[in-house]
Amino acid sequence: MNRADVLMEVDELLKKINDKNIRIFDATITDDVYLQSHIPGAAYFDHERFSDPDSPYTVTLLPEAALAEQIGRAGISNENEVVVYACGMLPYAIRAWWALRYAGHENVRILNGGLTAWKNAGGETETEAREYEPATFEPRFDSAMFADKDEVFASMEDRDVAIVNVLPPVSYEASHIPGSINVNCMELMQGDFSHGFDTLLPNDELALRLKEVSQRQRIITYCGGGIAAAVNAVAHLLTGHKNVAIYDGSLYEWLGEGMPVNGNGNWEIWKMK
Repeated sequence: MNRADVLMEVDELLKKINDKNIRIFDATITDDVYLQSHIPGAAYFDHERFSDPDSPYTVTLLPEAALAEQIGRAGISNENEVVVYACGMLPYAIRAWWALRYAGHENVRILNGGLTAWKNAGGETETEAREYEPATFEPRFDSAMFADKDEVFASMEDRDVAIVNVLPPVSYEASHIPGSINVNCMELMQGDFSHGFDTLLPNDELALRLKEVSQRQRIITYCGGGIAAAVNAVAHLLTGHKNVAIYDGSLYEWLGEGMPVNGNGNWEIWKMK
C-alpha cells in the first residue's frame, strides 16, 4: 500500500482545512485532552462508541451493522475524505483508521505527526467541541483485516502465519501466545514516553525492522487490547504486505478465555492496550 494512501503530511492538511468535504477526527483516548486543544473543526473520535458494549473485553470493535451505523452517526459518508490524528498517541489514530478501512471507507488517512506536527507547522487550534451532521455510510467489510481467537489458535503452529506480539519485551516475557514473535511497536514510531509517539518511521526503516516477520504469508498482530497492534499491522501494509490482520480481543480475551500462554506469570506487566 502506498504511504500516501495511509498517511497525510501536515502541509497537505493545512491546504485542505477549509474543504467542506473533509472530516477530521481527534482519536486521542480521552476527550479531556481533545477539549484542551484540537485542530479547528475536528470532532472527537470516541473509541468507546466504536466498541462493543456487550463484550467483556476492552475496546472490542462493534459488530458490523452497529459499526456501519456508528460511522454514519459520526458524520462520515463514503464520499467524505477522512483524516484521523491523535495527540502523542499515534496507535489510537491508527486504530481508528483500521476500523474505518475494515468497514470499507477508501478515503481515510492518518495525520503523520498528529497534533504536534500541526502545531509545529503553525496550525491554529481551538477548544470548542465539534460534531458533524449524521450521514449515511454504506459498508463493504473486509473480514480478513481482523482475526478471532479461533484463527489465532489454529495458526499457532502454522509456519506460514506470523503471530506478532507488539508489546515491549518485558510484557512479552510476562505473557504471550505460544509461538508468537515479539516486535515492539514503539520501535516503529518516532517519539518517547515524555512527549508521546506521533510519527511512523520512514518505509525503508520499517521494512528493515519487519524483514524477518514479513516473510510469512499471513501476519496477525496482537497486544493487550487491540490498539497498539494496529501500529505493526499498518507498518506491514506500508512495506508491501497485503495479508495482515489484528487479533481484536488480544491478550484481554486470550487470557480471559483460558487459552494457552507462555511467560513468567507476571500478569500485571502486559496490561497496556
